Amino acid sequence: MSFTIEQLHLGQKDTVEKTFSEADVLLFAEISGDMNPVHISESKAKKSAFGRRVVHGAFVSSIISALLGEKLPGEGTIYLGQETKFVAPVFIDDTILVTCEVISIIKDKNIVEFSCTIVNQHGNLVVEGVATVMPPKEAH
Repeated sequence: MSFTIEQLHLGQKDTVEKTFSEADVLLFAEISGDMNPVHISESKAKKSAFGRRVVHGAFVSSIISALLGEKLPGEGTIYLGQETKFVAPVFIDDTILVTCEVISIIKDKNIVEFSCTIVNQHGNLVVEGVATVMPPKEAH
């Protein structure tokens, strides 16, 4: 399902959940080319500010794109931009909850802005930001 700009309203929101496995992190490292040891080496990550391996920030924030493209507005959405602030690390085996809420609708330009937050399984904020999209012209 998808929502056109006429079907969206301020305050409308949706969520998606994701648990990051070690295999996920290693695949993302391979695909992205980001082999920073803080993501892939337990011994080197122990010496980092985090004390253990962390999930790539870009991987964590990419789940926002999944929510916007699959659920709200959904199929046919065009992602125009994302402002992201990384508040706390996400560790391997953490489960995150992504929430996106409509905060601005510019009907004449077919643009919608979403407030985006990501919390971990403990309810701690790990990422916040604003996404800008063009919703589909037709509902699917």
